[in-house]
Amino acid sequence: MNEIVLMSDPRIAAIPVADCGEPLIDVRLQESLAVDSRKTDRSGAFAHLREGVLTRLLKAQKLLPDGIRLLFVEGYRPPALQRHYFEQYATELQAGNPGWSPAQVREATSRYVSPPEIAPHSAGAAVDLTLISADGRELDMGTRVNASPEESGGACFTNAGNVDAGARANRRILGDALTAAGLVNYPTEWWHWSYGDRYWAFSTRAGSAIYGPRELG
Repeated sequence: MNEIVLMSDPRIAAIPVADCGEPLIDVRLQESLAVDSRKTDRSGAFAHLREGVLTRLLKAQKLLPDGIRLLFVEGYRPPALQRHYFEQYATELQAGNPGWSPAQVREATSRYVSPPEIAPHSAGAAVDLTLISADGRELDMGTRVNASPEESGGACFTNAGNVDAGARANRRILGDALTAAGLVNYPTEWWHWSYGDRYWAFSTRAGSAIYGPRELG
């Protein structure tokens, strides 16, 4: 089994960022892309991605089999919100595992929420998404989007063995299209894909990330 490198790994933080300055684009302006409302926020931040990520997402959609579409769930996440999510989940894990050291808590937290200083979502480089049928029905992916390792018994991991054959096949369909378009997966979350961030740079052996954390607007 291939090693799973977590976002908290020092090798990820060590990758330099040379931000190309590309703008954040509202994906809702693309009529061909289905956008879910579950992460809607007042500013519409959730629906933004760097231009290069959106271009690749649209390419991936064209590579899907007939009758299947991408469903965009969440893209950009403001740094303050990312920090809140990370600290909240870390607090929950610490409460449930009082013997864990701070390093253990940080590592376990990063299976599900990226450390704020390197988070791909806060760079507009990551997207959470799933697949839908032509009539808008979500396909079976084995877990819901954003299921935690605790909730799902680890089934949220992309290559988890405790999902049925149909869900595994759907994950392959999603992964094949997104990989062909140039995105990389975070292997603890089947729904999380990114391009241009530090994790992408590590996975593709690029010299640096081209997108770093930023504020919207």
